[in-house]
Amino acid sequence: MGRSHGHKTRDKNKATLPQVPKNMKSDGIDVEFSRELADQDDMEALARSNAADARQKNRNK
Repeated sequence: MGRSHGHKTRDKNKATLPQVPKNMKSDGIDVEFSRELADQDDMEALARSNAADARQKNRNK
């Protein structure tokens, strides 16, 4: 029995592995924010983010 006989099915199950459920995926928002350490660019980004959130809330109503 050659070496290839023992490894034939090793890579076959990669396509059939289950996908990660949506409720277990993270959206990447795990950044710690401190107003004391924030500079002007951070404050502007925070204001833009809040404005975008407000626009999205109004759009969904």
